[in-house]
Amino acid sequence: MSPIKVDLGVGVYRDLSGNTPVLASVRRAEQEILGKQTTKSYVAAAGREEFNSAVEEMVLGAAHATRRDRRARTVQTPGGCGALRVGAELIRAAAPAVSVHVSDPTWGNHTPLLGSSGLRLERYPYYDPAAHQLRFQAMLERLDRAAEGDVVLVHGCCHNPTGADLDLGQWQALAQLLARRRLVPFLDLAYQGFAVDLDTDAAGVRLVAEQVPEALIAISFSKNLGLYRERVGALISISENEARADAVLSHVLQIARSIYSMPPDHGAAIAAHIFADLTLKKEWIEELTAMRTRIADMRGLLSRELRRAIGDGTFDFIRAQRGMFSLLGVSPQAVERLRDQHHIYMTSDSRMNLAGIMPHNVAYVAEAISAERLD
Repeated sequence: MSPIKVDLGVGVYRDLSGNTPVLASVRRAEQEILGKQTTKSYVAAAGREEFNSAVEEMVLGAAHATRRDRRARTVQTPGGCGALRVGAELIRAAAPAVSVHVSDPTWGNHTPLLGSSGLRLERYPYYDPAAHQLRFQAMLERLDRAAEGDVVLVHGCCHNPTGADLDLGQWQALAQLLARRRLVPFLDLAYQGFAVDLDTDAAGVRLVAEQVPEALIAISFSKNLGLYRERVGALISISENEARADAVLSHVLQIARSIYSMPPDHGAAIAAHIFADLTLKKEWIEELTAMRTRIADMRGLLSRELRRAIGDGTFDFIRAQRGMFSLLGVSPQAVERLRDQHHIYMTSDSRMNLAGIMPHNVAYVAEAISAERLD
């Protein structure tokens, strides 16, 4: 048995002790909620109104045009996965013949979550794992050939699995293309606050939502609140006008009832309590900053150790990327050798979770990658 095992595969945050912690703000909010709770009766199919309102403001901003014009509607869902699936079912009900275009590569669960609803999936170029850079021009050229009405799934920030995000200028160019070609954006915001901060990480989503008549936004609080097992998410739908927004909301609620009836309440109650309490929200933002900083520190540390072990800047891209994930860009065979010979675990496409890197194992990981990166 190896004395060293390094798990870079499972997509959860870990602190320096290797634990996925309960945030102090979450623990305090939970205790306060349990102390006041008088019933375990169902919540409405749309979930908690105060949660939905707070999420909408956090994602879109207090003064966003879609909120001012009452074109946005938000429902609570069982995690970000629930939001993606409800959104997929809405698309299938409204326009069953459209294609949903997803990035190449994308999160592994996107395909089953969207595809098993019956939607046709197509890929657009996004990232070159060999060159470690975005294929943005190829992305625009491919989407410019998509059929009017097609849906484009875009990661809001902290792209999974690559860690390579669009900058604001690229978001602007994408928004203009979506509006001109009348494509519908489906924005997956699973890591708000894990790249730069809450507002900066939502800037691309807000920009796109301002410039298109219709959009869907799937939100998850698994990572930034650490509420993995509580399944806390939301789906925001944006429509052309207020009447259309009400009609879409009615369809969303029918879909939700047919899948899970009512959303789970406990995690959403915790989140809503934190968002509404200035002291708790401040504490949460500080904890979120600490999580984000720890991952960024490990990115820098791993990059430096790899440069030392290899002797060049091949893996310097890791430092510049954002969020928990990066694609190492090595072959499946190298991934197998890292697993079998060094007990370093990552997904077969060489996606690694930087939250699994620790000061005590980083040199070991770098030396192993240096030894096994070539076939």
